[in-house]
Amino acid sequence: MSIITDNKVLVNICSGLKSKNKVTLGLLAALTAENEGHQVILFLDGNGVNILNCKTAGEVVGKGSGDLYEHLENLKNSNITIYVSEMSAKSRGYNNTILNGYKAEFAMPNVLIEESIKADCVLCY
Repeated sequence: MSIITDNKVLVNICSGLKSKNKVTLGLLAALTAENEGHQVILFLDGNGVNILNCKTAGEVVGKGSGDLYEHLENLKNSNITIYVSEMSAKSRGYNNTILNGYKAEFAMPNVLIEESIKADCVLCY
């Protein structure tokens, strides 16, 4: 565990499923930050909203950064707050059922800006 704790970390994932390493690394970073004692906000926008549609282990696996499905299952059991761009989701044909099982809600771009300003650290994938 890190000696530096209680920081607010924002992880923004805008890459899609074709960028296996980016999306798995982004989730791995978010989960690791929470395990290290930080408050974590995850913001999914652009093609990043598609990661919530991964339903099978082994479907998306990064090189050295893990299995997307396993990360998503761990995310469901975490205290990480998840914001999903409503505009990105709707334009890709998703409705609120994509949020099922997650501590998640739809958000608009202003939330990304507000959370970025409040964060001690912003990681983008």
